[in-house]
Amino acid sequence: MVTDFRRVVEALSGEHVDFVIIGGLALVIQGSSRTTNDIDMCYSRDRENLRRLARALAPFHPTLRGFPPELPFFWDEQTLWSGLNFTLSTDVGAIDLLGDVPGVGSFDDVAKGSEEIQLYGSAVRILGLDALERAKRAAGRAKDLLDLGEIAAIRARRAP
Repeated sequence: MVTDFRRVVEALSGEHVDFVIIGGLALVIQGSSRTTNDIDMCYSRDRENLRRLARALAPFHPTLRGFPPELPFFWDEQTLWSGLNFTLSTDVGAIDLLGDVPGVGSFDDVAKGSEEIQLYGSAVRILGLDALERAKRAAGRAKDLLDLGEIAAIRARRAP
């Protein structure tokens, strides 16, 4: 299932969640030709933001992806406070929440390495190319290392 990016962004923006789109979707928005099926984001760990995030995603019935369905999971502010990174299955697709990003740092560092764009009628932040490159290098997976070529191609297209 391809994630319904519009519904996720509208829900988060509607609740004024402080987040930055990272990973494959950020790369696609930056101009990559790759495809992605999920939305990865880094989120502020501020208590009020956790409350807004829990409220925004609750209508999509999040569960932990890859865990047995009978495993109890409660989606709320306390769950977010008690954890850091969450890989979620939802009614609108896969959503990955990261409290920090390897190679970039905490949410504050991620926010500094982001840029604001208009997406689905909302002002949202996406990870900039420099920070994306650091994150992809730190992840080190084959698909992330391939993305380094995409980042280089985007930079070449943007060069004067």
